[in-house]
Amino acid sequence: MTRRRRVSILVGLCAVILAGVLVVVLPSGTKQRGGEGTVRFVGSADSSFDQYTVDKNASYGAFLRSHMWRMIAYAPYFNDKTSWYPKAWLYQDAYAIYHGSLLSKQHPEWILHDAAKNPLDIPFACSAGVCPQYAADISNAAFRSHWIAEAKAQLLHGYRGLFIDDVNMEFRVSNGQGQETVPIDRLTHKPMTYEAWRSYMAQFMEQIRRAIPKTEVVHNVIWFANSPTRTADPYIRREIAAANYVNLEHAVSGLGATNDTSHPAFSTFLAYIDAVHALGAGVILDSHETDRHPTEYALASYFLISEGMDGFTAGGMTPTHWWRGFDVNLGNAVGPRKNWNGVLRRDFAAGMVLVNEPGAASQTISLTPAMRDLDGRRVTSVTLAPASGVVLKSL
Repeated sequence: MTRRRRVSILVGLCAVILAGVLVVVLPSGTKQRGGEGTVRFVGSADSSFDQYTVDKNASYGAFLRSHMWRMIAYAPYFNDKTSWYPKAWLYQDAYAIYHGSLLSKQHPEWILHDAAKNPLDIPFACSAGVCPQYAADISNAAFRSHWIAEAKAQLLHGYRGLFIDDVNMEFRVSNGQGQETVPIDRLTHKPMTYEAWRSYMAQFMEQIRRAIPKTEVVHNVIWFANSPTRTADPYIRREIAAANYVNLEHAVSGLGATNDTSHPAFSTFLAYIDAVHALGAGVILDSHETDRHPTEYALASYFLISEGMDGFTAGGMTPTHWWRGFDVNLGNAVGPRKNWNGVLRRDFAAGMVLVNEPGAASQTISLTPAMRDLDGRRVTSVTLAPASGVVLKSL
């Protein structure tokens, strides 16, 4: 998957958790009364965003504090900026040990290996037989302990929470060419099974939860892992229960009309979100979109599922480039989403959203009474192509 990555800054930040089996189910995403019709925007303070954060500009800070519900930030760069923006989530990868880092040299035993004892990697940015990140052995208690100690030390700088990347409930382990490779399980000395991997990851996330019980924890996940079982899998349920929020990267952009391995159905995605909510966690719809139409499709989808404890992300938003559509306030939800005239609809005190699923027929919807779109125009009908949506405000 993953949100990537200030590699130069994060070298050496990796690690650990004791393989306990106690399931700790805490109140997760903070559910509020109402608030379903507002956008809780999550920004990303990666290296391209440094121009807005480097000198802690007062006007930029005021904008971020008022418009960015949370931001994902990176240590040590952001450590002296948390008082200027106090709602940042600290980024840390669940099982990356960076090539050439002191950690990789001091603890090669913390790196997963194949049957030939070759070290294995996370399949990201691999080139010429080399990937920048080794895949750490998440079953290793010493690695877990180091990881937690590193996270707790950085959180002391004033971060609101911890954004954990690569909380993958299926293998994302490869050789240097980025080809998936089954690691050897250090506990059995045999090829690791998917079930064992999910068990280790769930235990790891539970131990992190226990170590920082009052800190917001976000898991960046592969939501369709272990399909078609998904959230019926006990390890996936334990992983979700150990988070306040589950980040869903690329949101609705990769969804299809029917379930297949590359394009799961929109309805399946919504069912996963419903299951996450039932387990007490919120979701972050991380759309990455920058163009208007896919962004509004993702935003309308967010309003379909918003329970007042969820968040939304789009690409390219800064203090000098902000779409005012994210400032919309539809008020409290009147009810849940529903099927209506061939589309999905949800009503709010001050508006409604409509979403046409991927693969569906194009629909033209008459609006009685007339409404106003996010550009401020009065509209009496809308036409929705497949995989599109619209956010409408009451006049």
